[in-house]
Amino acid sequence: MKQLFSIVITLLLFTSCINDPKVNATAGDKSQYLDYSKRDDVLSGGVRMIPIKTKAGEFKVWTKRIGNNPTMKVLILNGGPGVPHGFYQAFDSYFPNAEIEYYYYDQLDAGISDQPKDSSLWRLERYVDEVEQVRIGLGLDKNNFYLYGHSWGGILGIEYALKYQDNLKGLIISNMVSSIPAYNAYASEVLGPQLPPEVLTEIKALEAAEDYHNPRYNELLYKHYYTAHILRMPVDEWPAPVTKGFEGLAYELYLHMQGPSEFGIVGNAALKDWDRRNDLINIKVPTLVIGARYDTMDPNHMEWMASEVKNGRYLYCANGSHLALYDEQQVYFNGLIKFIEDVDNGLF
Repeated sequence: MKQLFSIVITLLLFTSCINDPKVNATAGDKSQYLDYSKRDDVLSGGVRMIPIKTKAGEFKVWTKRIGNNPTMKVLILNGGPGVPHGFYQAFDSYFPNAEIEYYYYDQLDAGISDQPKDSSLWRLERYVDEVEQVRIGLGLDKNNFYLYGHSWGGILGIEYALKYQDNLKGLIISNMVSSIPAYNAYASEVLGPQLPPEVLTEIKALEAAEDYHNPRYNELLYKHYYTAHILRMPVDEWPAPVTKGFEGLAYELYLHMQGPSEFGIVGNAALKDWDRRNDLINIKVPTLVIGARYDTMDPNHMEWMASEVKNGRYLYCANGSHLALYDEQQVYFNGLIKFIEDVDNGLF
């Protein structure tokens, strides 16, 4: 009789666990997150080529989905311009565990997307239109669509939100200020003087001579500037996605948009007059701005940005640089994931 009683109790406990909605939800969610069987991109492992219509014709851009989540879907805009998607593979270490669906994406002329190399297409307005076509192609909407933009991607994210924020659930602006003139001033007045005087003098002399391809120029930048403000690690310890990303940069595109200098945007670069400081107030969608102490971008400016948008939050990486997603990874991704989850849970 005692043995029968024990069996009955065990069965009751087992049944109650099966019927517990929390247990079922957890098991179901994790199974569904990695289950591609019901997706139309299952044969390609989440890869889709999205057709993009332009005045120069129709082209295709490469995207790759990872995971399933009906309410949290993040499209990752690359930096540069012209940096390929692999640069952001650090997301693989954090987003799957949080069960966030996310999309890598190579913009036109970058990575493994089509590369018409038509400079008439290298315009900010056209890139905004491209992002909107990608959104439609991927089936993202205001109930699930988070747009993440790092550096140049932050510029693109701001522009997209100002035109299409009704399609967004959340916006993330990572390591990007809202004004190129402000960026130039910070580089010239704050970051430049932090270099050893003889190093700054030599860099400025090379820039004045427009000798940007001189090996000495890159040598000085990597030794004294990049390891202080781009990624605070010895260059030989930089993660493979970063080094491969720089090697894969679409340099002609980068030069057209950003210009050759690493101390601000100069000459006839397409972005040299970009300034949206006065328009941030028009962004009403929940917005996370991420800044870092050692960034090439002014962290105080980025904190101010978070206060200017209607529903902003600031994430500060006290030990990070422009690539805080690598050199202060825990703080960066914990804060980013919390923002996405808070918006998803209606807590923002």
